Parts: sequence; structure tokens; C-alpha cells
Amino acid sequence: MWADQLLDILSLRWLSERGIFVDVDGDAHTIGRRVRQIRYARSKSLRVVAGLAGMSKSKLSLIERGELALDSRSDIVALANALQVAPSELTKVDVPAPGNGESDAVTAKIRCAMQGALVGAPDGRVCPIEQLSVRVDAVGRLKQRCANGELGAMLPELIGDLYASIAAGRNDAQLLRLAVELHTNGTQTYLYVMRASDDLRLVAASLANDAAERLDDPVSLGVAAFGFHNVLLASGSFTLADGIVRRAGVTPGVDVELAGMLALATSLTAAAGKRPADAEAALDYAADLAVRTGEGNRFFLSFGPTNVTLWRMAAVLEAKDYERTVALAETVAPERIQASARRAGYWMSYGRALARLRGRQKQAVMALRKAELISPNEVQRHPFVREVLGELLVRSRRDALGVELRGMAYRAGLPM
Repeated sequence: MWADQLLDILSLRWLSERGIFVDVDGDAHTIGRRVRQIRYARSKSLRVVAGLAGMSKSKLSLIERGELALDSRSDIVALANALQVAPSELTKVDVPAPGNGESDAVTAKIRCAMQGALVGAPDGRVCPIEQLSVRVDAVGRLKQRCANGELGAMLPELIGDLYASIAAGRNDAQLLRLAVELHTNGTQTYLYVMRASDDLRLVAASLANDAAERLDDPVSLGVAAFGFHNVLLASGSFTLADGIVRRAGVTPGVDVELAGMLALATSLTAAAGKRPADAEAALDYAADLAVRTGEGNRFFLSFGPTNVTLWRMAAVLEAKDYERTVALAETVAPERIQASARRAGYWMSYGRALARLRGRQKQAVMALRKAELISPNEVQRHPFVREVLGELLVRSRRDALGVELRGMAYRAGLPM
């Protein structure tokens, strides 16, 4: 066995030294396959990469073969550091036709619209503030309904019109507030669901933050910080993300619902950074605030007791405590979660946790299928969900479970 592995490594090194790129997987449709693809290209052994990432060689082998889902942010960052790549290099995977649609063309239009806003040359019309306000409000509602096709279709023109109106100097403060809300609720959400690059999402977060800084308003700065957090969390910058939302959360003038959402954000960065006590403290603080607010929806963020439980599920799942995640999920009545986006998130977290418990795989597939019915674009593109689907696919047999599972795997573009 060891002799075969040594020969494999030496052969790869011989090829790489001669500038021959070895792509052992062709199109890598899972994070594990992508890890192996990059590891081979770097001519690094399983033992070396696993050691640098702080995991066992056997665990890394299972991940690469698709038998163990790589669905924790901390593990992804550790492997990215071991391979000397950005975390996004591991999580970016091509989504073939079933889950792609027109999203690439829409993303390109959004990119052009944001570039126009950045350089002060927006391609849009000067519109009345009342009309723009209605359109930005519609963006938040589309986000919560998971109406991603409609959301993407309206974003490029709305970005152009809003920034053309800002450039004209009409109702400057109101328009800047709309810009913060538009990019936090609309642009970033669409780009996240469609798995656009972290750099492009960072442009949207920066536009929101620029508008908030021009306003010098603690509430707008807090909303923008929440958006920044989401981008930085995905890119593995846990400390930076945590610092931004912590500062915004204690700024005088931040209202209770927003302070609660910022606390929830810190809980997830703490969990990803393997600081469980900090994660629990942030969640408990948010829970106390939620008792005061009840179920709210300021800035379309759905803060309240139910959302605190959903974020607690996410933090516990990040910590790989799958039994507790399932126990928390089973205290929630999903039909009472008003925002479709949050309901889809619930089923994704629940399904991912169920998949790791013995004898619960069928329930896991059903939970993930419920999420897909609510938000197909997100489920088919979400790297963690795809990883779990891949693991289940490897382990499945040709029975009723396999039929449903293979349908989701096909729509997500996973190899069958």
C-alpha cells in the first residue's frame, strides 16, 4: 500500500515538474473532489495535507472519495490553508444546466450595474424617491419568498436607477438608506444564492457600507456590517467578520432587532472559529433580546425567538453536534416560519444533521427535498448541501430513498 502511494506521489511530482497539470477528477463537482484535484496538482500526499489541516489521514481520504461530507467552515479553511488556496477555491463548483438557468447572464448584468455605481457612471434613470422605495421594498419581499428569478431580473435596472438618482442629488439621505437596504437584502442575497464569487459579493457589501458611511447613521452602519459579515464568513475571515459585527452591535443608536441579528452573526463566526463558549453567549444574548421584541421583521431580517433557534441550529451544526442540531430542529414548527428563505434554511440544517445520524438518512433526504422545493437554486448550489448529497449518494442503495436522492443529485449537477 505505502509503495503504491509513494509511486503515485513521485509520478505526480515528475509530471508537475515538467509543467503537466494532472486533473484526476475532470470536473470536480464536490468539495472533496476539488480538494483532491488541487492536492494532486500540488504534488502533496494525503498525510502531509491532513497533517497541515489538523485532521487524520483517514478522514481526509474519506472526504476526497465523497464518503464524508466536508460541510464545516473550519475544516474548509484548514484545508484551504494546507493547500495554500483561498477557501472559495474549494467551494466553487460548476453547476450544470439543471440548476443553472439564466443566472450567469443575470450575474454579469449585476456586475456591470455595480461597476457603473462604483465609478460614478450609473446606467439608469433618475426616478422619484417614492417609486424607488417601493422597488427596494419589493426586493426584500422577493428575498424572503425565495423568488430568486424575479429578484435577479429586477436588480440590474434598479441598481442603475438608484445610483443615477443619487448622482442627481435628490433626497440624498433617503436614497443612501435605500442603497444600504438594496445591497444587503437584494444584491448580496442573489449573489450568495447563485454562488457568485466572494469578490463580487464583497463589491455589493462595500457599496452598502459606502452609503452607510456617507449617512454616518448607526442603524445603516449596522445593516451594512451584517452584510459584510456574511461575505467575510464565507471567505473564511472569521476574526475580521466577528470584529465588524461586534463593533456595530454595541454602537449607540442601534435598535434592538438589529442588535439581535448582529449578535446572531457573532455566534456563527465564534462557532466557525471553534469558540463554543462565545457562540453560546452570543446566542443567549440574542435570545434575551428576542423575548423583548417578539417575532419581528425589521430590514427583512426576521429577528425573533424562532430565528434565534434557527441560528442556534446553524452554530451547533457548525460545531458538528448533530444530535443537538436535530433536537433543536424538532422543537420548531416549520410551518410557522413566515419567511420562505428561513424555512428553507431550517430544512437544510435539519437535513444535513440528520444525514450524520445512524438510521436517519431517509429523513435527511426528505428534509433536503423540502428545502429544494422551497428554494431550488440555493439547495442545488449550496456547497454544504451538495457535499451531504454526495455522501448520501455514495452510501445509498437502489431503493425508494435512492430514487429521491438521485433526483436531487442530478438537479445539483452531481455525478451519478
